[in-house]
Amino acid sequence: MLKGLDPILDADTLHTLRAMGHGDMLILADTNFPADALSRATVRGRLLRIEQPLARVARAVLSVLPLDDFVADFAARMQVVDDPDTVPEVQAEVQAAIAATGETRDMVGVERFAFYELARQAYAVIQTGERRFYGCVMLRKGVVGPDE
Repeated sequence: MLKGLDPILDADTLHTLRAMGHGDMLILADTNFPADALSRATVRGRLLRIEQPLARVARAVLSVLPLDDFVADFAARMQVVDDPDTVPEVQAEVQAAIAATGETRDMVGVERFAFYELARQAYAVIQTGERRFYGCVMLRKGVVGPDE
């Protein structure tokens, strides 16, 4: 155990987050997401798991991971099939976690199958214990400035 770090961030997760570079993508996925199969195509090549609700995992990750402020798709959410403008509660909770970092932009919506392709291009996938549908988001790593 270390001081100042959220205890749900295990050594493998911290190592992965630290190894990521500016612009690399991290997928946080619900329990229904094909996370194991898609994670094999990622840079990390194997799945990480944190058996907690999506928003809890997002808050923990965002406590150490800066978001990219150079691109519009700094964060993305999987769109609801046939209702792309609807933002489910589970995604709104992640948006609130993002807002708590000082970020004012909304996550961009990504069609379901396009989101799967995004996951294949990611640095890593963390499958959460989230059981609500559409609990899938992407976070793009930003930079830590010299004064931070």
